[in-house]
Amino acid sequence: MKLHIAHLYPELLNIYGDKGNVTAFLKRCLWRDIQAEITEINPGDQIDPELYDFYFIGGGQDAQQIAVADELQIQKETLHQAANNGAVFLAICGGYQLLGHYYKPHNGDKLAGISILDAYTVAGNTRYIGNVTVNINIPHSNLNTLVGFENHSGLTYLQGDTKPLGTVKVGNGNNGSDKTEGAVYKNVFGTYLHGSLLPKNPHFTDYLIKLALEKKYGKIQLSELPDDIELLAHKNAVNKKY
Repeated sequence: MKLHIAHLYPELLNIYGDKGNVTAFLKRCLWRDIQAEITEINPGDQIDPELYDFYFIGGGQDAQQIAVADELQIQKETLHQAANNGAVFLAICGGYQLLGHYYKPHNGDKLAGISILDAYTVAGNTRYIGNVTVNINIPHSNLNTLVGFENHSGLTYLQGDTKPLGTVKVGNGNNGSDKTEGAVYKNVFGTYLHGSLLPKNPHFTDYLIKLALEKKYGKIQLSELPDDIELLAHKNAVNKKY
């Protein structure tokens, strides 16, 4: 089995070590003898929606988001095709915002997103910074919690068939008011959790790998990995008093 990974705009959107998510996904494939290949997609590159099984896009500052927003408009139809075909997406913070309809900063023009997620984001007056624990709301996933770190002032609101990734136990999440965190639509996942997210949550990483494999090969069962240390760190983060 082999998975093709598209890392979207890593030179522009790689704040707070977001690249670690791609590394964790890759390593947990290779440790199971699942072949995996990363392709960095940079401005001007074309994307083959039939090739990639997993797409990752990270977060960045406003200037970098502007550059990526323009590039994503060029790739909009292609990325919609990939999402509709069942490819797995993970989008963090700024990348998450750009998968929605738009991001409206305090100053400057509204940044158009590509509307894979039925969501929109507006700049708030408070910056949410700190550790986050989320109770996951994905049916049939056997997932319980996610831990990560948020640093954002954007307020994201979900609509329609786009549902929350989970409910905030510690932290602020999407907007600090409705207790939601992240978004899920088909196999597309958005979240404000940096950290990096996937090394801190090996169970979620495996869930994404399984989705990507099953999209390509049908029903599969992942072999177990020795995750005692990772899961102990995760449990300590969940139980930590902030």
